[in-house]
Amino acid sequence: MRRAATVLLSAALASGGLAALAPSASAAEIQPIDLTITVTHLGPEDRTCDIDADLYIPDGVSSAAPAPALLVTNGFGGTKADQAGLAQGFGEQGYVTLSYTGLGFVDGDNCPITLDDREHDGAAASQLISFLGGDPSIAAKDDATGRPVHIDQVVREDATTDKRYDPQVGMTGGSYGGQIQFAAAGFEHQQGTDRLDAMVPLITWNDLAYSLAPENSGLPRSTARSGSVSSSGTGVFKYEWASLFTSVGVGDGASDAGALLDPAKAPNLIDNCGNFEPQVCQALAEVGTLGYPSQASIDFLRSNSVATYMKDIRVPTMLGQGQADTLFNLQESVATYTALKRQGTPVALEWQSWGHSDQSRDPSELDLRHPTQSLQGRAALAWFDYYVRNRGTAPPQNFSYYRDWVFQATHDITKAYATAPSYPVGKQQTYYLSGTSTPGTDGDLVTKPSQVRSGTSGYGNLAPVGPNYTETSALDQTQPVTDPPGSAIRFATTPLARPMDVVGSPRLTVQLDAPSVALSQAAGPGGQLVAYAKLYDVGPDGAIELPHRVISPVRVADVTRPVTIELPGIVHRFAAGHRLVVVLAGGDMAYRGSDATQPMTLTTGSGLDQQLTVPVVN
Repeated sequence: MRRAATVLLSAALASGGLAALAPSASAAEIQPIDLTITVTHLGPEDRTCDIDADLYIPDGVSSAAPAPALLVTNGFGGTKADQAGLAQGFGEQGYVTLSYTGLGFVDGDNCPITLDDREHDGAAASQLISFLGGDPSIAAKDDATGRPVHIDQVVREDATTDKRYDPQVGMTGGSYGGQIQFAAAGFEHQQGTDRLDAMVPLITWNDLAYSLAPENSGLPRSTARSGSVSSSGTGVFKYEWASLFTSVGVGDGASDAGALLDPAKAPNLIDNCGNFEPQVCQALAEVGTLGYPSQASIDFLRSNSVATYMKDIRVPTMLGQGQADTLFNLQESVATYTALKRQGTPVALEWQSWGHSDQSRDPSELDLRHPTQSLQGRAALAWFDYYVRNRGTAPPQNFSYYRDWVFQATHDITKAYATAPSYPVGKQQTYYLSGTSTPGTDGDLVTKPSQVRSGTSGYGNLAPVGPNYTETSALDQTQPVTDPPGSAIRFATTPLARPMDVVGSPRLTVQLDAPSVALSQAAGPGGQLVAYAKLYDVGPDGAIELPHRVISPVRVADVTRPVTIELPGIVHRFAAGHRLVVVLAGGDMAYRGSDATQPMTLTTGSGLDQQLTVPVVN
């Protein structure tokens, strides 16, 4: 499992899709300096940690001719090497890059994984900014020579900002390497320094409690467009994704076991549970016994998220989120984008083709080894050049999204991306649930209330895990989507007369009837209804496509009241002749559902508010 998980996360998680093979050495390439940088006074434990880093200084850059800098780190389970291609590519554009291995990963140090929190990870990144700013109090040594290293090759802004050791510096990275940018910016603002000039975080989270235990029926104002995905209720645990992360984190700790021989590093074993903070072990134990995380664990996960300190993020931010992502879905980027935009932080949002669930992409979309040759690379350069380097014109603060059907037809990445001034886009198309869904037969989705027929549909959950199948998280999305008889209900449109392009999150509002749950729900999350909402594209031959395998789990706090479920954001063309099919299921193989039997029915008819709204752009 260790080897399989390491290979998997190196490809799918390690740098959030930014991993590239390190290019073979040549005379033109930057030879990095291998550093050990000591960061101190981290967190309430007052930890001291040694950070493994590579410093890339482009030819021609010196104290007499300094350059701007980038600070980058790996995704979960990765190392500093994952950013080698990025460092070479941006070095050719004149950026000094400091690439480092994040706390808790394989670096010869036994500091634990602290989930990109501000007090450990953010504080460490802040000290690395000081290092880039020439702060002599930050101890760094060249591992090849043992000599101390002092930076004077980076442009300083002390004179204009009146802040000591203030370099021109931006940050980028994906997944775990995306959230660290928020932690760094939040810590810097908390300290009153605000030296980070710009960020480009990709495929990362807004609220880690939502990411790992989503609850899509209790979002503020029923939508991520509220600026939050932080539900007041308890979510449904993604046990497959969590298992992968746990395996890799523990394995990285074992790889650093040699650090246990250094008495100076012994204090780092305090509050260390299998290479994680102890709250992580607590949350896993809860899910294993109760079937869901406690409020304390939810609060812990949320505290390690930009959602809890959004007001401190004042750094110009270009967000990139993956359409192919069942770990950190598009709703998370909507929440962050909306909150930043509302408070006046410069922000742009881009929905790209690739994410944790599918890393495949055309090089014209992203090639960080040659950023000027890819759409996303050019956008990142423009963002950094303006906000870090103070060059060029202000990049647009807009919303853009990738359309696979356009790229398949044109193979032109610029045509494949559509752009709008902001999110959301399109108009809402409303459908009403009608008639009865029984095994082998769909109910209807109709466009007028007058077309609604009366009917009652029902299903029962058959097991705490599954048997419904949508994916094997991060490992496989090739197997067919299945809902065994009696485990789900479906409502379908008639075949479409013309293509329908959906961009954004559909919303399903339903009144459900589950008498046994109504009696047990007051006892807490274990007695509440767990369900899974999803939107299928069903072809003329009955073939099912679940766009990017994204679904919306819910744990309904009060089943006696109507509930609105926000479905995951998608960018998808439903072709002419295809049908939209909305599904409510009782289980899913990738999640930990209810231990209790929960039969549920849904009744349609005049005066009943059972409807689906879909954001349509054509």
